[in-house]
Amino acid sequence: MQDYLWKVKAVGTATQYQLHSNLAAEFSASDYYAAKDTDFNRIPSEKCMWIWCWYATHEAASFRDVADRFNIALSTLHLLIENVSTFLSLKSDTVIKWPNYDEQQQIATDFSELGFPDVIGCMDGTHVRIDKPETDAEKNIILCRFKQFVIPKKRIRDIFIGYPGSVHDARVFKNSPLYPSLPAKCGNRYILADSAYPCLKHVLTPYRDSGNLNAIERNYNYTLSRCRINIEHTFGILKQKFRQLYHLKLRNISSICHFIKACCVTYNLTRDIKEEIDETIEENDEQGHEYNLHDMELEDDEFEGNLAGHNFRNYIAALIFNQ
Repeated sequence: MQDYLWKVKAVGTATQYQLHSNLAAEFSASDYYAAKDTDFNRIPSEKCMWIWCWYATHEAASFRDVADRFNIALSTLHLLIENVSTFLSLKSDTVIKWPNYDEQQQIATDFSELGFPDVIGCMDGTHVRIDKPETDAEKNIILCRFKQFVIPKKRIRDIFIGYPGSVHDARVFKNSPLYPSLPAKCGNRYILADSAYPCLKHVLTPYRDSGNLNAIERNYNYTLSRCRINIEHTFGILKQKFRQLYHLKLRNISSICHFIKACCVTYNLTRDIKEEIDETIEENDEQGHEYNLHDMELEDDEFEGNLAGHNFRNYIAALIFNQ
């Protein structure tokens, strides 16, 4: 009976149980489910996944609290979180994938119903609050930034993790693998982003509103905002499901990156099995996410093809206004 109770507490719903059972079977066959060098039995792989899930989904769950709850040593818990996070993170190549041609067609159709033609996704960045890393001798609290690319069904299609929170969105984007591959990945289509990103032929951003926008530009900004809300919702749902992302208590940078990516992988898997969870949207992590106009111009000048991007944005704005 007691064994059943901690299963229910850790798992929650039938669909979660199905997902955890499948992942546990894969985890037990992986190199990250290490054998014990002592006479003690290994923790069952299913319990490993449930422990990781409990830690990831509870904002106030400290290592000591989780270790006491599941009756394991603190050192064992640290190793378990690291191993499961790495195992899930390495599944990202098969779970977080750029949409193929047929998928892009469907995505573009979904966005066209919102008023924007030929869009294949939205891009934005967010912060994860972390404690002082092991290698940082000065800062007590820092922010880890990660970038996501999502589609209308709120599925993550690309992710880039690891830059400090002080780094501008545009610089993170420029140094991500997505930036040089945009022409090949987007083709004749494009993605939507906010004003923190440069306006390029394959990345459309809003017009800066200084009070002098015309009707075409205001309509463009409104339509872009209607489409781009998908990624704001995605960040909110992701952090509501995996509440450790509000304040992650890991200290090793590599472990932090693996954990964040593991949460994104698990998020996509739950979208695949149509998990029935109350998706209360809260986006509380964007505090302080403001952009200085001078900084924006400085960042924007570093990108090539801006003139072509601005001209293409004018063309799309007129097209949307006249349709």
